[in-house]
Amino acid sequence: MEHVTEGTWGSLPVPLHPRVLGTLRELGFPYMTPVQSAAIPLFMKNKDVAAEAVTGSGKTLAFVIPILEILLRREETLKKSQVGAIIITPTRELALQIDEVLSHFTKHLPQFSQILWIGGRNPGEDVERFKEQGGNIIVATPGRLEDMFRRKAEGLDLASCVKSLDVLVLDEADRLLDMGFEASINTILELLPKQRRTGLFSATQTQEVENLVRAGLRNPVRISVKEKGVAASSTQKTPSRLENYYMVCKADEKFNQLVHFLRNHKQEKHLVFFSTCACVEYYGKALEALVKGVKIMCIHGKMKYKRNKIFMEFRKLQSGILVCTDVMARGVDIPEVNWVLQYDPPSNASAFVHRCGRTARIGHGGSALVFLLPMEESYINFLAINQKCPLQEMNPQRNIADLLPKLKSSALADRAVFEKGMKAFVSYVQAYAKHECNLIFRLKDLDFASLARGFALLRMPKMPELRGKQFPDFVPVDVNTDTIPFKDKIREKQRQRRLEQQKKEKIENEGRRKFIKNKAWSKQKAKKEKKKKMNEKRKKEEGSDIEDEDMEELLNDTRLLKKLRKGKITEEEFEKGLLTSNKRKTTTDLGISDLEDDC
Repeated sequence: MEHVTEGTWGSLPVPLHPRVLGTLRELGFPYMTPVQSAAIPLFMKNKDVAAEAVTGSGKTLAFVIPILEILLRREETLKKSQVGAIIITPTRELALQIDEVLSHFTKHLPQFSQILWIGGRNPGEDVERFKEQGGNIIVATPGRLEDMFRRKAEGLDLASCVKSLDVLVLDEADRLLDMGFEASINTILELLPKQRRTGLFSATQTQEVENLVRAGLRNPVRISVKEKGVAASSTQKTPSRLENYYMVCKADEKFNQLVHFLRNHKQEKHLVFFSTCACVEYYGKALEALVKGVKIMCIHGKMKYKRNKIFMEFRKLQSGILVCTDVMARGVDIPEVNWVLQYDPPSNASAFVHRCGRTARIGHGGSALVFLLPMEESYINFLAINQKCPLQEMNPQRNIADLLPKLKSSALADRAVFEKGMKAFVSYVQAYAKHECNLIFRLKDLDFASLARGFALLRMPKMPELRGKQFPDFVPVDVNTDTIPFKDKIREKQRQRRLEQQKKEKIENEGRRKFIKNKAWSKQKAKKEKKKKMNEKRKKEEGSDIEDEDMEELLNDTRLLKKLRKGKITEEEFEKGLLTSNKRKTTTDLGISDLEDDC
């Protein structure tokens, strides 16, 4: 490991607590990284800090240590239910990791209690745990933290507990905003005391982050830590010890190249990124069947309860493959990752940098490889200019095994595989259509036939993006896909039951009048309004028997008649009202009996 240092912890202008120093020695961190030596003294001098540093530069300790030092220097000791610090992170994996780092320090500082609030856990249990154990330092995701502020009815008055708050940290701030947490962050900021220290840490600075700095920080000190040497002069955003590669190959060759690569690097630790959850589900299972003798795990954002367990288990592995979406792209520190493989390029350029940053962390070496289609090769120049991220080419391997027929056979044997493949293809195309670099990743340039072969599809799915298109280069399997059974007997029984029900309903409905599918209620209402307006317009154009003035007069006379009937006026007053309204002609023509009919 190459040490990237800015002096020892003892060289800080403000001395650290002996137990904090002891924990740092236990963890094997005798030296500070540049972001730590820049941020820690400022934070401890009660300054608000907005720090930007390349991924894997040691940002976690840059805010954990100041939090502990500030709380240790408090005049009044925190009570069990008083919150002294809150750390907000975008993902539960990152929250778990920060909580783990923090626990190394708090086990030597028993006066502080810490609590973790993330999704995938029972919120009621979180409330009870806080009431029993307290939580002087809270590590949380925004959604769960916001939810906890609403739990007053369950006996948790968090708004009162945070009145003692000294420090707020927003980690991976740009990602917090990218993931749509802006409303939650604003709600949380409004509930926190204004007299506090705030730290905002991020790998990239965006306009949204700048807005958050203005809203949440008071006269912040800005820190920007770049890589030394060549990296610093070019403002490179990836670690200098990272070797970045790209491989250009056709859509129907990409999966074979990936499997070949993984089979040749079984003793190493890999992250394999896909663009969608459905792709992770499909290709994750495919890799499990085709890459033997290595632990393969899958993780994506739609997993509710298994994510935390999978993440912690993979961190402990010496070698293995984690198939994932961008949920693993930010901030998470997985020890000794050798390769980051990007099967699909990310939806935006900054995510590319964050994916690569899962390797070559804090002085370690590492490599990253992105697979590109021939039409996407200009993405290399774009990354070099936009993200200051140079890549070198890796040539595709020749004469490798074609594994797509095996995938097709799996789909023919098990409906679950067939359906996963179809969903993965559809989700990939939809994600491709929304790519931010749409001048490079253009849906109209995509070779759908080659792509379908790469997904080992048995037939093309029905979807709007493929409507009206012909695919002579794609040959569907000559099999009725409705007859493909589930390997799982319970699922197959349920499917057969549904098919029987549909068949029965079809027989019952034969000969009946076919009803047009109901339109949305809002459309029906709009249609009625339009029809009403058209009728009114037509009547107006045709000319009514009663002119506008006559209609006004008639209404006035009607009101007089109603008053007469209710006893509010006498017959004399009624006649007088008719005479004095200059409408004698209308009254004479219509007659009182006619008015009574109208009423």
